[in-house]
Amino acid sequence: MELPGLAFAVWMLICFYAPVGGYPNGKVREACTSMIPCHGSSPQLLPKHTITVNGTEFKPGDSIEVHLSGPVFEGFFIQARDAEHLESPALGSFMLADRRASQLLTCGRTKNSAVSHTSKAKKQHIKVYWIAPGDAPKRVQFLATVVKKYRTFWVKIPGPIVSQPNALSPATPLHATSEAVATSHPVSYLSKPFNASSCGRTKFCIRNPSNCDPESASCFFLSFQQEGSSVFIEMSGPSEGYLAFALSHDQWMGDDDAYLCVGEDHHVHTVTAYLKGRSPPVLDSENALEDVSWRLADGLLQCSFRRSIHLPAHKGRFNLNASYYIFLADGEASEGGVIHKHQQQPLITSGMYNVTGLPQDIGGSRSPRLIKAHGALMFIAWITTVSIGVIVARFFKPVWSYSFLFGKEMWFQVHRMLMLTTVMLTGISFVLPFIYRGGWSQQAGFHPYLGCTVMALAIFQALMAGFRPSRHAPRRQLFNWFHWSTGTAARILAVVTMFLGMNLAALDLPDPWDTYTMIAFVTWHVGIDVLLEIHSYCLIRKVEVIEYDRVQILQSLTSAEAEGRLFKQIVLSIYVCGNIVFLIAFLAAINQI
Repeated sequence: MELPGLAFAVWMLICFYAPVGGYPNGKVREACTSMIPCHGSSPQLLPKHTITVNGTEFKPGDSIEVHLSGPVFEGFFIQARDAEHLESPALGSFMLADRRASQLLTCGRTKNSAVSHTSKAKKQHIKVYWIAPGDAPKRVQFLATVVKKYRTFWVKIPGPIVSQPNALSPATPLHATSEAVATSHPVSYLSKPFNASSCGRTKFCIRNPSNCDPESASCFFLSFQQEGSSVFIEMSGPSEGYLAFALSHDQWMGDDDAYLCVGEDHHVHTVTAYLKGRSPPVLDSENALEDVSWRLADGLLQCSFRRSIHLPAHKGRFNLNASYYIFLADGEASEGGVIHKHQQQPLITSGMYNVTGLPQDIGGSRSPRLIKAHGALMFIAWITTVSIGVIVARFFKPVWSYSFLFGKEMWFQVHRMLMLTTVMLTGISFVLPFIYRGGWSQQAGFHPYLGCTVMALAIFQALMAGFRPSRHAPRRQLFNWFHWSTGTAARILAVVTMFLGMNLAALDLPDPWDTYTMIAFVTWHVGIDVLLEIHSYCLIRKVEVIEYDRVQILQSLTSAEAEGRLFKQIVLSIYVCGNIVFLIAFLAAINQI
């Protein structure tokens, strides 16, 4: 039997998601350990590019200026490693001087521990800043991979070795700079690192993920502690640009009291601002904050400050003894301290809280409830109900042809019930983003366009099924073709739409887990479909042989049908259980956002 069109189309979709060699966009995380590009050729032996630094000594928290220069090149990859163990993971964190030419990557567990290109545009010089971690080894060496052309590249070009004071002076590496420059100035430190031990006791804390350690490179942390007539505030998170929190009377951005810690030129500026609508924040000319401290190290931006509970002289500053929704956001900042829109949805508390009231230790969500419901309903509809409904209609007509439910064949009633459920769930889910946004979203890319197409096809499919001709009507074959093609198109587009929607800011499921899990589901569905097609083909061939031999034909046909019925029911049970497992995985991921 011919492979169904749906299986072929979805299989093509999987192929499009397969990784390809080369990284013109600089996303080279796969090369974090070896630093070798996947270009299918051997690296060059004699490097033509050099790495230079502006200092030879460092202390934890210091910033070192790193330069990569040489003949024109397209791509690069820079790391710092333990000079005594060059095969060890990358250490420390980088900051960018030019975000158009370079970008930060995370290798291993250390955020921003590597730098790469953003495109294959030709370049001759790159400048970045390396921030020494608190647990840095005595000696650190910079390494770089440089790509001149696709098949012409150098791997792990050795750079200078920088060392902590009193460490043994290493011999100058092969291609280190000979320029003598003064040691960079140390980055300011907070008097003590943030900790969560007082959260829920004397501090009101917000943490994301819940119960995370503020010293962790993946923890967003915000705390409030009342001290007399003022509140001491701590904010920390993995960011190379800025961190900000805002107090709001609702869960929408606008008319809010905001506080920003902005990284600029290895310093952090702490400012207050007022948010008006969805426009960039309006910074205050007068700063009402006291006891400001900050720290930039290990990929973390940390700042603390104090402000009075009441600030009547400062317009736009809310009183801190009232209840508010609390936003926590992060994003990029360019030269001059210009901040850019946050790339991920801000963390928003589920309710209104008084930070000077009863100390609590809470979390929040980066996805609005309506968007979570939208995603959950779509997963239920297009992973569970529609997939099972199609399998039942395609392979269980002969199995349940003599079983009836409410006066109709059982396979048809099950199929119709599941498909109507799919249309109903899709319709409810379809309107939720419009309710949340109050209209069309301009930031969601192709996702809403494809979603509208899927909704239209689902409604058209249901209407067409309502006018289904009788089994022997002349137009029945034409109906069958339109019914199959419309359903197949809707399912393929639904999978593509879900792929796009999983990484939108409003519902940003864990990456790359979400992509791999969706690919696994598509593979699971196609595999079951192919298995049942092969089984049906083999069963037909078996019956044809029996009819040809004309031996005990009735008994043999009954036996073959019984054998096929049992196999299909077992496969269907396994398929339903598998679909439920995938559904639970996606719903659990949505719940954790």
